[in-house]
Amino acid sequence: MTDAPGVEGQPEHAHFNLAEHCLARQARQFPDRRALVLIGEGGATEIWTYGALDTAVRRLAAGLKTLGLPSQARILIRAGNDSSFVLAYLAVIAAGHVAQPTSAQLTTEEVVALSLDSEASAVVLGRDYLTERAAFPHCVVLDPDEMARLATHPPLAAYAPTAPDDPAYLVHTSGTTSRPKGVVHAQRAILGRRPMHRDWLGLGEGDVLLHAGAVNWTYTLGVGLLDPWACGATSIIYNGPRDPAVWPRLIEGWRATIFAAVPTVFRQILKNCDIAAFDLTSLRHGVAAGEALAPQLLADWHAAAGTWIYESLGMSEISTFISSRPGEPIRPGSPGRPQTGRRVAVLPIDGGIDPLPAGEIGLLAVHRSDPGLMLGYWNRPEEEAAVFRGEWFVGGDLAAFDADGWLWFHGRNDDLMNALGYRVSPMEVEKVLAHCPGVAEAAVAETRVREDVSIITAFVVPQPGAAPGEQAVLAYCGAHLATYKCPRKVVLVAQLERTPNGKVSRKATARRFAPPHA
Repeated sequence: MTDAPGVEGQPEHAHFNLAEHCLARQARQFPDRRALVLIGEGGATEIWTYGALDTAVRRLAAGLKTLGLPSQARILIRAGNDSSFVLAYLAVIAAGHVAQPTSAQLTTEEVVALSLDSEASAVVLGRDYLTERAAFPHCVVLDPDEMARLATHPPLAAYAPTAPDDPAYLVHTSGTTSRPKGVVHAQRAILGRRPMHRDWLGLGEGDVLLHAGAVNWTYTLGVGLLDPWACGATSIIYNGPRDPAVWPRLIEGWRATIFAAVPTVFRQILKNCDIAAFDLTSLRHGVAAGEALAPQLLADWHAAAGTWIYESLGMSEISTFISSRPGEPIRPGSPGRPQTGRRVAVLPIDGGIDPLPAGEIGLLAVHRSDPGLMLGYWNRPEEEAAVFRGEWFVGGDLAAFDADGWLWFHGRNDDLMNALGYRVSPMEVEKVLAHCPGVAEAAVAETRVREDVSIITAFVVPQPGAAPGEQAVLAYCGAHLATYKCPRKVVLVAQLERTPNGKVSRKATARRFAPPHA
């Protein structure tokens, strides 16, 4: 266990607003510095300075306050990878409401379900989603024209006087049920990210951080936007066609100093690009999260690019808290050590609050005092109670510390799957498969196709006399689930493996029927 003093930067005043923390001081001190650069197809560029971003956010926040929504209303944001999403997210928080960002990959029915779960008062619809207007009769719909009208108001003189423990944003994550649960984060969550600025990102005022994700993904929202702004740095986001070669081109063209992505993106760059053809001398290092960084990929990137990739491990409930540190040696295969000030422990799997000694495998836990830890799960008191043991928040990750304090990951203690950095509940996928024509029963599990690559596989028992084809099953899933939740492979089986008490065993089914990986 690590038991250092608490994370630095707890709010000293009764009022604290996340959006204000990211913009107000910066707009006063260096209004003309680039805060956000959005690059589109053909190099089309949209640049926001801190001064312009601060003013635009306060204008839109003033407009939102005229809607008469209840205090701390949830406002769901359904927009593309563009500045409209960014402005809406910040303005909702600046106005004292709760931002609910959603992934563009979600289907309409998934997003409607999230809006109902959060009891959202309003939904921001981007231009690509206007056909969904009728799906939100329970919400005030704010389309681009209405958002433009709201943005004409005189800017708020001050950001909403929220308290540090007031909710700022709500994100949904897969749990152990078929229904995603809302994770509510406080205004102070931005201060809980400070340890990662030093101990993972190596981030400072002069940095230019390029993130390979879309702004409506929580990894990008945090690392790609909020973290650079909290430090007064510049964020670069690309929203054009996806081509692995675009990333080294952008690093070269914009003199990026830090590149953030999932390991898969680094792998694609190496596979499809001649790194030597680009000038990457501005790049100090890369950072990776969302999935395990294979030691061979780390070595290959360093050999080709001359820089290291620093890995991290986190959860939706707290973001990253374990990481390797810029400028210090890396232990390939380990995501790193607890960041400075974090209280992190490995607790016994079967219960108890006494941390296990080095070398023993248990459940990874973070102390309740961490300012980055969630306020709780939205309207899920039973699930919330289940993840706390005394003063410890206990996730489902199995891990062990070595004698030097490095963490070694040993998988999940439940059946949750990892798909390109997203946690996916097998029950959510199985719920859809249960209605698929020709399917009598299904189990879903994460299976390996290579030593460092896993996919979601559906094991399907056909209805009598039926023979559902793989493409038909995949197409059905694609119509009802976000792309990242969809199985990549379908295996027809006569029956699913079960436990002695008759419960389907996903892991045993996968062990028996999954094709061997390369």
